[in-house]
Amino acid sequence: MRVVVGASSFGDSCEEVVNKLTSKGIELVKNPYKRKMTQEEITEHLQGADGLLAGLEPLNEEVFSKCPNLKAIARIGIGMDNVDKEAARRHGIKVSNTPEGPTNAVAEMTLTALLNICHNVTLANADVHNGVWKKRLGHSIAELTVLVIGYGHIGRKTAELLKSLGASILVYDKYNEEASTCSLEDGLKKADVVTIHASGKDEIITAKMISEMKDGVIILNSARGGLINEQAVYEGLKSGKIAGFWGDALWKEPYEGILKDCDNAILTPHMCTYTKMCRDSMEMQAVDNLLRDLGV
Repeated sequence: MRVVVGASSFGDSCEEVVNKLTSKGIELVKNPYKRKMTQEEITEHLQGADGLLAGLEPLNEEVFSKCPNLKAIARIGIGMDNVDKEAARRHGIKVSNTPEGPTNAVAEMTLTALLNICHNVTLANADVHNGVWKKRLGHSIAELTVLVIGYGHIGRKTAELLKSLGASILVYDKYNEEASTCSLEDGLKKADVVTIHASGKDEIITAKMISEMKDGVIILNSARGGLINEQAVYEGLKSGKIAGFWGDALWKEPYEGILKDCDNAILTPHMCTYTKMCRDSMEMQAVDNLLRDLGV
């Protein structure tokens, strides 16, 4: 049996996940590019494969039609918008993910980014390195009203951490009316901070919505770049409408976009889940899911 890996760093911090597969006689082929693969690359990589430990590579009808041996996909992570689940079903391919593994790591990094922006850590560090001794006035978390968009595992944990530091929490979840405390439009108008943890990839925060937010709003996005209008974020950062932005899931990766020109944008390379505990947990759960779905 042959299993290939789409995720770029599978097994780098935990040999146990590799050994669990190879001890069962499975041929394991890692991602040779050490980055997100294109559709053409993943199609070639999947030739002869029975199973895939998936990252963020495109997995659609065209790919599946060219990979007739593929029986199971185990996504290492939560997001599934790169997987056409209906096409997978038509081809008899079982699909799974690891919804709980990233929760603490992503929530912690979201809080880290907000603390960084509120206390001007990155900007102050640059000042000192450039010979400038300037004390910047910031904000305490307890001063802030935070809108949490998306109230799944990560959104709930993020809200819990922020609330423990005194923040006032608003919640909007399109799919969970009981958890929501406001409409999206009202929440965006009231919030000092907007943190995005929603699923999907279609834009939910438009340029018009950004124009109606408070002046000096902070926006955090650990979900998907496409959920918010990039040009409007750029213009908001340049005008001061947006005081600070952090994005870990960017519009195109590797990112070479317009926000690189904004000193008040913190941009990280899709690394929220890159703690040893988180990666090991997600990878082991994905391996277990794959072995189950392959009947091994």
